[in-house]
Amino acid sequence: MLPWVLSCLSVLGAAGTAVLCACLLLSLAQHLWTLRWTLSRDPASSLPLPKGSMGWPFFGETLHWLVQGSRFHSSRRERYGPVFKTHLLGRPVVRVSGAENVRTILLGEHRLVRSQWPQSAHILLGSHTLLGAVGEPHRQRRKVLARVFSRSALERYVPRLQGALRREVRSWCATGAPVVVYQAAKALTFRMAALILLGLRLDEAQCAELTRTFEQLVGNLFSLPLDVPFSGLRKGIRARDQLYQHLEEAIAEKLLEDKATEPGDALAMIIRSTRELGGELSMQELKESAVELLFASFFTTASASTSLVLLLLQHPAAIAKIKQELEVQGLEPACSCVIGPTGGAAGLQSDWDCGCELDLSLTVLSRLHYVDCVVKEVLRLLPPVSGGYRTALCTFELDGYQIPKGWSVMYSIRDTHETAAVYRSPPEGFDPERFCAAGDDTRGTAGRFHYIPFGGGARSCLGQELAQAVLQLLTVELVRTARWELATPAFPAMQTVPIVHPVDGLRLYFHRLAPAAARDGARH
Repeated sequence: MLPWVLSCLSVLGAAGTAVLCACLLLSLAQHLWTLRWTLSRDPASSLPLPKGSMGWPFFGETLHWLVQGSRFHSSRRERYGPVFKTHLLGRPVVRVSGAENVRTILLGEHRLVRSQWPQSAHILLGSHTLLGAVGEPHRQRRKVLARVFSRSALERYVPRLQGALRREVRSWCATGAPVVVYQAAKALTFRMAALILLGLRLDEAQCAELTRTFEQLVGNLFSLPLDVPFSGLRKGIRARDQLYQHLEEAIAEKLLEDKATEPGDALAMIIRSTRELGGELSMQELKESAVELLFASFFTTASASTSLVLLLLQHPAAIAKIKQELEVQGLEPACSCVIGPTGGAAGLQSDWDCGCELDLSLTVLSRLHYVDCVVKEVLRLLPPVSGGYRTALCTFELDGYQIPKGWSVMYSIRDTHETAAVYRSPPEGFDPERFCAAGDDTRGTAGRFHYIPFGGGARSCLGQELAQAVLQLLTVELVRTARWELATPAFPAMQTVPIVHPVDGLRLYFHRLAPAAARDGARH
């Protein structure tokens, strides 16, 4: 018996020693990892590195970030302040929030920082895109795209957008079954982007197929840059090539269009504008431009549209105020057509409209001040993307800390909105009135950088006015056409990474309002 006991004690002692050695090695590795990043500070600067933790060796704080989601950033902001360091996805990162700090980053493009996209995104989107361009090529591409999203171009887009949204809302009301709003919004957004930006008219089957293909492309933009069988990158390349195959014929037709004809879509305008500037885009450049246009407008607009529907449902007082504004402007429902369960309508004249007269334009939308405030508040409270990544081109100062050359810098849209002290009501609440108050000065000393749903500076979103118009049009068509209610016992939780959306897609029942009920402002 005694030898057996001694043997067990010996084994336990050896195991204890092994565990102790492992702990000591882990502690040493942790110390060396921390020391490695402490020594990476720029000795030419007397400023300290930002506060924060670099996590575990090699992994950094990536696992914490994946598990905690948005809480990861908010908890560290509370602990370390608006500028803190961490280590994510294999790179040292400085997380930045607050209008003054974000202003420095966004206005420092090409001077202090440059845009940073993963290698996989560059491979899938191509080398001829605005997202990947820097310096003079970036400026030239923005100059061309500025024409695409000019006010005169938007005036032409609005009637088609209204027709599309009107038909979509009526089809939701006609289904009789729960609508998964996020899925429906993605299909609608893709279809509208294909028509207005690329000039493609897609039937339901084509739209569904291309939407799935495009989702596969976008879903693998941030994969490991390994082009091997069954890898995310290989799946993304396959999806991209399928899109290119579908786009090539349509682009070839555009290149042969009469030069005297007014361009009817954004891609045709890019071709025209490039020629007017003395250039000519290759087929590859045009295919990449087409995919980039879809990418820039697809998920973000679908996310914001879903958030709009959710927040209006949660705040019926806002719906009542919208109805009141529509009545004052004489914008009662002008269409009484009934859309069938499959989305069709008797006498349908086009892919988008039921044949009835449309009544909205940019001029009319500009008079809907409360609707505009609602859209701004949705984008403030639930911005589709949480922020953007940059790489430091040189060591510079930010909020009393040094940002070393080569480190990643992530500016936070959501944190900046949540902590902005300029808003009169609590930032965490839904209050469109904060943008409507007379003399409202939400811009403060840092200018517009308290409110940055579309970024800012040299890489601000060129399509922001188009996106806002889509949300305004959707608001009007929803409120004067339908009432909606949850098809689930409770409101869903919100997923914030990589883009804001309800975890269950937001399942709702939509019911068509009788014209008289809508006209009389019946209770929602």
